[in-house]
Amino acid sequence: MEEKLAVKTNAIELLEKQLHNRAKKGQFGIIVLASATDPYLHIEKDYALTRQMLEVILKYRFPVHIITKSDLVIRDFDLLKQIDEQAVLPPDLRDKLNHKAFITFSFSTIDGALSRIFEPGATPPDKRLHALQAANQNGFHSGVSMMPILPYLTDSREKLEEMMTTFIRMGATYIFPASITLFGNEPSDSKTLVFNAIKKHFPELTEKYQKLFNDGFQTSYSYRNEFEKRIKELVIQHGIKTSIL
Repeated sequence: MEEKLAVKTNAIELLEKQLHNRAKKGQFGIIVLASATDPYLHIEKDYALTRQMLEVILKYRFPVHIITKSDLVIRDFDLLKQIDEQAVLPPDLRDKLNHKAFITFSFSTIDGALSRIFEPGATPPDKRLHALQAANQNGFHSGVSMMPILPYLTDSREKLEEMMTTFIRMGATYIFPASITLFGNEPSDSKTLVFNAIKKHFPELTEKYQKLFNDGFQTSYSYRNEFEKRIKELVIQHGIKTSIL
């Protein structure tokens, strides 16, 4: 996505129609921007589609959850503050949430060098950390999508501890930790891209990655079990939530 993108220029029109119908029926729910593609890719600076979407979301008073690797979200704090004040939560969440706008920053690593290898084109981790801090200073309910964690590179207890304490220091009130899944064998598929990066930059890990993903798109059961145990211990130790609730 760093080099080639398809822009859905009719997205605002479609969103307006859908939210108008939903709001008229009182069918409010939290809108996630975005679960598939980052809502603040570089091209957003020129097209401002996400900002226009937020204007429509505000108009119809829907709650919103931003998930991004970018610090460009700071530009839209004004709209997000209004959404946080005016949106309508669905009935089943009204006694569980005090906010209606949520901002989650995604990290695989806080190491700038590793980020340039595995997240080419993404906003550098230090700028994302600054944005996380800014979000919390502006009163948003904010946290971190701590995924995908990279086997043998960012998954040691020491690395996970460093990441978690950094996020908490910047004001994160929750984290979503997860290991990594890799799909496909085509040139642009995630498995191909990650394996190519490993072969180029960390050739000593190539065999380990091949064994780790020998059974398919997920890491081995034993690896996942050990990873989850490590994460659970750190979550309990630091007393941080793994949910926005």
